[in-house]
Amino acid sequence: MNNEVKAKLFSIPALPGIYQFLDKNNKIIYIGKAKNLRSRVRSYFHSNVDSPKTLAMVKKVHDFQTIITNSEIEALVLENNLIKDYKPRYNINLKDDKSFPYIRVTNEPYPQVFSTRDIIKDGSKYFGPYTDVKSMRASLRLINKIFKIRSCKYFIDDKSIKEKKVQVCLDYHIKKCDGPCEGLISEKDYNEMVDEVVKLLKGKTDDLIKDLINKMKTASDNFEFEKAADLRDKIEQLKVYSERQKVVSTDFSDRDIISAAIEGKDVASTILNIRSGKLVGKKQLKLSAGLNDEPGKIYSSIIKFYYNEFVEVPKEIIVEYDPVDKSALQKWLEQKAAKKIHIIVPKRKSDALSLIKMCKQNAILQLKELQLQKMKREGNVPYVLSALKRDLHLKHLPKRIECFDISNLQGTDTVASMVVFVDGKPKKSLYRKFIIKDVEGPDDFASMREVVERRYTRVKNENQKLADLIMVDGGKGQLSSAVEILEKIGFKDFEIIGLAKRLEEVFLPGISEAQTIPKTSSSLKLLQNVRDEAHRFAITFHRDRRDKRTLTSELLEINGIGKKAAETLLREIKSLEKIKNASVEELSKFIGKAKAKIIYNYYHKFPD
Repeated sequence: MNNEVKAKLFSIPALPGIYQFLDKNNKIIYIGKAKNLRSRVRSYFHSNVDSPKTLAMVKKVHDFQTIITNSEIEALVLENNLIKDYKPRYNINLKDDKSFPYIRVTNEPYPQVFSTRDIIKDGSKYFGPYTDVKSMRASLRLINKIFKIRSCKYFIDDKSIKEKKVQVCLDYHIKKCDGPCEGLISEKDYNEMVDEVVKLLKGKTDDLIKDLINKMKTASDNFEFEKAADLRDKIEQLKVYSERQKVVSTDFSDRDIISAAIEGKDVASTILNIRSGKLVGKKQLKLSAGLNDEPGKIYSSIIKFYYNEFVEVPKEIIVEYDPVDKSALQKWLEQKAAKKIHIIVPKRKSDALSLIKMCKQNAILQLKELQLQKMKREGNVPYVLSALKRDLHLKHLPKRIECFDISNLQGTDTVASMVVFVDGKPKKSLYRKFIIKDVEGPDDFASMREVVERRYTRVKNENQKLADLIMVDGGKGQLSSAVEILEKIGFKDFEIIGLAKRLEEVFLPGISEAQTIPKTSSSLKLLQNVRDEAHRFAITFHRDRRDKRTLTSELLEINGIGKKAAETLLREIKSLEKIKNASVEELSKFIGKAKAKIIYNYYHKFPD
């Protein structure tokens, strides 16, 4: 912290507002809001800050600026707008550089309905954002199929109609437009139709159908049979559309469901729009977060990014985690919607909890799609390897991982295993078993030294390529033992870690504290899979040796059967049970007829 920043810390007012951290190039690297600017900004420069992301950011702060606001809500709005404008490095940001499209209903006497990415604040209504362009186009096709909305781009009002500036086009003749350009439909009737379109875009399909049924009955009662027939056709088409919408809530409420799948710095969020109990829309956002950003902070950012001034806010927003500034967010949303808004985290079994699970699955699928795209960009390298390289700060992609595990039972039959994963998948043909020879009793550290020395002495002597990542099952002790031997053999440039079982802690050479990898990270899951496979392979080998020793001892108790014959039978027939049930002919294939008769008679209680 330079002297200029230190001096400015004492002059910060204890008022609500936003703060901007700047680097040495005067570039904004972080924007935040605060109820009390003085205490919030000073908190970043305390010695007890333990977040790696915050520490990294604070080291780059060369200056800061503050903007005072009248309230925390104003600070939240300003913070949100500035983050969208500047996209600071250390803030959670939307990944999509281009803006999402909206459906625009223009503010004019005879409104147009079309898609746009440009927001013009002229009183027009906007619906969206549509994160899936296909979904938006489908909505426009439905509108054009059911409603006779004009497709021309002319400005039409009473004056242009009187002066006959525009003539009807083909759409009028094929009954796709009612001809507002020549005054063939009144402004009132045309705008009633536009209101119906707006209701459809808001997801109020069932309410719209009820309104149209009432209008149809009125037209019929007034002997306006052609109008009644048109309304009937609209109703039928809307019913087909409504039936496709899945009923997901039994209380027919309006709510949005928000869930996020988080993988390192990548965040995929799905928002399900429920209106009158039906799923009417799905929006998806891709965000970039910090490595260890807490879920509450991420959910806060999702809400702020999604609910812009054109997005309808339902009375309930169901989320997986409480956002960090829940109270301020609720007040901000209530100001936008002019009604009471509830942000809810469902705790017990309910429709809301089921919806969160469904939403989560969609977010996970979206995240996997993101990872697939990343893999293609990186030349089909499995994404999990990129994640592991990132999380462990490795120099190279860990395409080949070798992992060691020690197994013994009360200090007997100590063995070790080495499993190999290539491109994130087990390569069983490269697995190796080791019988520990030089260690007496249960000494995991000494056993690890022996097996690492045997393996990598051979690698050195045969000029084999060293694994991209060496891994030992255990904590600091096992890791130190392996590092000591590798250096003794003469290796200098190697990557090695220890993975402790108890808290899934990752240890790196020369660092006393365990490194934490986000529990949601696929890289941690890969390390666990590798470690568990090494453990399984070691346990299986240990059990086989123990069983073999036990069985050999039993066969040696038979008079006339020596160690060589016993080992031959166990190697060829595999189990004592099969040996007991084998015939003389089967046994004699391996140990001769005389010894076969001795074993057969022993187990069948016949005299010699």
